[in-house]
Amino acid sequence: MESPTSLLEDSPEKFTRAQGFLLTVVACAGTTVVATPLLDYLDLANIVMLFLLTVLLVAVRLGRNAAILASVLSVLLFDIFFVPPRFSLAVSNIQYVVTFAVMLATALITAHLAAGLRQQARESLAREQRTRALYQLARQLAGTLTVEQVVDIARDFIEKQFNARPLILLPDEEERPRVVSHADSLMVETHLAQIAMEGGQPVRSEDASGLGYAQLYLPLRASMRVRGVLAVKFVSSPPDLTADSTSLLEILASLIAVAVERLHYVEVAQATEVKMLTERLRSSILSALSHDLRTPLTAMVGLADSLFLVKPALPATALETAQALHDQAGRLAGLVGNLLDMARLNAGEVILRREWQPLEEVIGASINLLGNALEGHAVKVQLAADLPLLEFDAVLIERVLCNLLENAAKYAPKGSPIVVTAKADADAVEVAVMDHGPGFPEQRRDDLFKMFVRGESESSKPGTGLGLAICKAIVDAHGGQITADNRLDGGGCIRFTLPKGIPPVVEEESR
Repeated sequence: MESPTSLLEDSPEKFTRAQGFLLTVVACAGTTVVATPLLDYLDLANIVMLFLLTVLLVAVRLGRNAAILASVLSVLLFDIFFVPPRFSLAVSNIQYVVTFAVMLATALITAHLAAGLRQQARESLAREQRTRALYQLARQLAGTLTVEQVVDIARDFIEKQFNARPLILLPDEEERPRVVSHADSLMVETHLAQIAMEGGQPVRSEDASGLGYAQLYLPLRASMRVRGVLAVKFVSSPPDLTADSTSLLEILASLIAVAVERLHYVEVAQATEVKMLTERLRSSILSALSHDLRTPLTAMVGLADSLFLVKPALPATALETAQALHDQAGRLAGLVGNLLDMARLNAGEVILRREWQPLEEVIGASINLLGNALEGHAVKVQLAADLPLLEFDAVLIERVLCNLLENAAKYAPKGSPIVVTAKADADAVEVAVMDHGPGFPEQRRDDLFKMFVRGESESSKPGTGLGLAICKAIVDAHGGQITADNRLDGGGCIRFTLPKGIPPVVEEESR
């Protein structure tokens, strides 16, 4: 017995309409030839069964139209060759008219049911083949390592399944679709691809298909966003796209989008991992160097100070050299301290010693601590009257203020004032340090808080670009934010915030 799959192999698409009708005539004639010798042994009802079997086989093999022809021919041949009087269309008994009608109706119904069942079997087989092809495609896309591999796999699939040429477009830095691979000569309407990517819906165009342009643009919709556009150029114009074909293309676009999104996040994860390893290595190197350099630098500062205590006193030139040695060693010790602090902050080893305290005391302590570093600059402190108590690490916030004040004094012209303000809003207290210096370059403002980045890369001012990075790490550890802006009247302004929190209730002392 033949399986349904084997029956489907001789599909009517293998025969033209004329060939199908010719085979139908041959089949009905063959049935007549086979049944004629059996007329003396079988009743006419059994002969009818042979013709109905022929109609059934024709319906399965050649389709509905051929089956209808077989039904009509079977009735005519049965009447001419088997119903008396034979070899004429005349009927001697009226009951045979009923037989013809029932035979024709049965043959037509059988042909319709057999052809419909055959069509369903063909559709089931097509769905099975489509599901198997999509499964294989999903397996191949899951193993891709580059976008170019995704493009090659999608191209092979579409060429085999649809006899069409595809092209994949991904967004560039300006969110405009661009061609991934230029290996194909397929031309696309860029504005239609942009519409498909922005709207997230398929776009069809038949006007320019004759010029070699793609006719269908499918958005690559992934879970997070639209990842690009799949453009398809069909051989036929206009393309004969059924609902199943359109659904298959949309599923294909979804699989491509998932693969592209997976590769994107793999790339992001790899870049993040490399960045983390780089930062960890840099922090380790800074920490090791800082520890190894701090002890000899401290000894150098102490030895330079001891030269001033030598009896009898050294000559003036020697004391000047000792003072220069003291200053340079102190500056280098400060640099090493910054490196060590940055390494600790990046490593997360600093534990905040938070206490509820007034902000103005830390501001005053920072100004006093700088001493000669602020020489030539008047520091104006403007604090709001309603400043609450804040919970912060006084030593670290003092370090932030010292770095900001020292930077302001370093870059502001001599004699210009430095202004420190503080005001409270709903959730935080904002502290600002303003100067009348050159300000910050607009194009590098976001990079100022990175390590070893300076406002002026070739500045003659001493420094390594660690001060603002340390400030940002400390402010972030307190849950605040720090930004750099330029003042309208000239100069720079650094603002940072500290969260207000819920301060404790201070009870008044009883008298």
